[in-house]
Amino acid sequence: MKNFGMIGLAGYIAPRHLKAIQDTNNTLLAALDPFDSVGIIDSFFPEADFFVEFERFDRHIEKLRRAGTCIDYLSIASPNYLHDAHIRFGLRHGADVICEKPLVLNPWTVDGLTEIEKETGKKVYTILQLRLHETIKELKKKIENGPADKVYDIDLTYITSRGKWYYASWKGDINRSGGIATNIGIHFFDMLSWIFGEVKQNIIHLHTHDRAAGYLELERARVRWFLSINYETLPDEVKGSNKRTYRSIQLDGEEIEFSNGFTELHTRSYEDILAGNGFGLSDARQSIEIVHNIRHATIVSPDGNHHPFVEKPLTPHPFSHAE
Repeated sequence: MKNFGMIGLAGYIAPRHLKAIQDTNNTLLAALDPFDSVGIIDSFFPEADFFVEFERFDRHIEKLRRAGTCIDYLSIASPNYLHDAHIRFGLRHGADVICEKPLVLNPWTVDGLTEIEKETGKKVYTILQLRLHETIKELKKKIENGPADKVYDIDLTYITSRGKWYYASWKGDINRSGGIATNIGIHFFDMLSWIFGEVKQNIIHLHTHDRAAGYLELERARVRWFLSINYETLPDEVKGSNKRTYRSIQLDGEEIEFSNGFTELHTRSYEDILAGNGFGLSDARQSIEIVHNIRHATIVSPDGNHHPFVEKPLTPHPFSHAE
């Protein structure tokens, strides 16, 4: 049994980490979140110590260490912009770190964390769960076993509607979340580059507070992509069925169905990490570079390689990008 600490307990993704710690027969000693609406912990580790102030959490972890009870792993599910600092905290306390994606917001931060890994002898792992999805693994095998010179055409569309709360939270602040492409798209960019290779071109046709779209050319794929949190961008047939989310990946015009099989992927990720495997800093780098470049790119007018949703007319949202 391994001892875990956790930072970020009140968010959407935290229960998956709690379940993964429990499913792998380990224990949570202490957790931190500035918000105290964390009753979910009672379903997993009601005896865990809980803190709303970082300083008291830090002191508690130090007291445990000096008493001979170290945390072996620190799980991080805090806001994106805090990941770097929280990873460093875990490494310096002698723990391996498991961090939710995006691992960090900027590529150069990966270099700094690599140095601290060397100094401490501890490892940083990230959750890249689509790489563990059976359908995605089969697709990767199919591409590897197919014609070596074939370049595939891919349309990626992901729309997950969000309400006004989103813009008041850290997720709506590009400086804290990294923006739409980072916050809801990084796992898709990781999956695609994992399967289809290095980036050759990264062209952006649209980037606002609630939508982003572009053309990503990889070694083995030409990808037209569209990401959105705006309900109005949903296809009419999806709205008509009272759904608020739409996800589609088409490969050479054929739909790749992978809607199921997500529920246990965090547990699978933890199992791999605890077995001495897992995805580390180098695995995360390319997708971090992709979304960083998207965030800082000059917008290019649609040029024929654009996603068809780019030109869909919409009613402007009352919240501006600056807000």
